[in-house]
Amino acid sequence: MAGAPRLICASEALVEGGRGVRFGVQRDGIEQPAFVLRYDGTVRAFLNRCQHVPVELDWEAGDFFDHSGLHIVCSTHGAAYLPDSGYCVAGPCKGRRLSPVAVEESAGSVWLME
Repeated sequence: MAGAPRLICASEALVEGGRGVRFGVQRDGIEQPAFVLRYDGTVRAFLNRCQHVPVELDWEAGDFFDHSGLHIVCSTHGAAYLPDSGYCVAGPCKGRRLSPVAVEESAGSVWLME
């Protein structure tokens, strides 16, 4: 059962195609690293874990996008993921997906919904 919504960040912290915000989420009783970013006007959130080898994706804290702003890229393996679905389109884990995290944007804030 989901707990009460938890504040992640203010909406203004997420600029289209810009830096993401890192946060933690409980999965199977373990705190997991996650991130939220804005793409195509919508907030999207995933566990911060490459599907090839379980390493965090960002180059530096919050840097998830490639230079074009079109893909989330693993800084270790170069795997490229679609930001709207988490689907891997290139790299060693092509065809797999990032694990989504339920978030909502309302009242000028982004909320964790799980």
